[in-house]
Amino acid sequence: MPTIHLAHSPDSDDAFMFWALAAGKVDTGDRVYHHELADIETLNRRALAAELEVTAVSFHAYAYLADRYALLPHGASIGDGYGPRLVSRRPAPADPAAALCDVLVAIPGERTTAHLALRLFQPAVRTVIVPFDRIEDAVLEGKADVGLLIHEGQLTFGDRGLHLWEDLGAWWGRTTGLPLPLGGNVIRKDLGPELLRLVSRDLRASIVYGLAHRAEALAHAGQYARGMDAARTDTFVGMYVNDFTVDYGTRGRAAVERLLDAGYRAGLLPAPVPVEFIEE
Repeated sequence: MPTIHLAHSPDSDDAFMFWALAAGKVDTGDRVYHHELADIETLNRRALAAELEVTAVSFHAYAYLADRYALLPHGASIGDGYGPRLVSRRPAPADPAAALCDVLVAIPGERTTAHLALRLFQPAVRTVIVPFDRIEDAVLEGKADVGLLIHEGQLTFGDRGLHLWEDLGAWWGRTTGLPLPLGGNVIRKDLGPELLRLVSRDLRASIVYGLAHRAEALAHAGQYARGMDAARTDTFVGMYVNDFTVDYGTRGRAAVERLLDAGYRAGLLPAPVPVEFIEE
């Protein structure tokens, strides 16, 4: 009886994706799933140690994992015209990229995709790592001048009087014409071809079931929606659980390749990254 350790972030969109699996709504045969929750930087580190069979990771981190893990063809968080947001106590300057050279930016992790996108936007930026759910506090307390927000903070920063300097997903879209791939689900290749396919089908079924039973899945996801009401939770889930999540498609896969190629060409990744998807 295979036991699969499945790890993801404690946020509402991941909770939505895996609700059906956790609630026993998906027939998984003899496969047993053990769910684990941790922030994305912790998951990136655990994946680097190959501790987990299946986990959410940043695409930035995937560049260092591609020898051991393959991407599942579903479960991605992709921002189409939106993404991680740079916010500050001060109103946005005329040229945010130039202004970033003179400030300290709080980021949620070294190998988060948000950080990779930030370095592509402004390579000379100075950063400090702060847990993702403490970044707004760090900015408000003066410990950082600008914060790079992921997860629900992308929608709630204005409630605390913070100003948007730049939406990196919007910038990426203007620059490339593509969506910004932020995180994906990876699976360890040593599980073997048959189990890889079966696990992939289970996880896809969970996402599809959640989308088909949206109200129930949202009720579950709401437990992880830090500081958001039901309407905002619905909006946030819709941003990151959508058609790209069911399947990357041609455009989503092209976006992953473009991002990783841009990171390598900019000297932010040590080598070209072969992008490998499990094919069901």
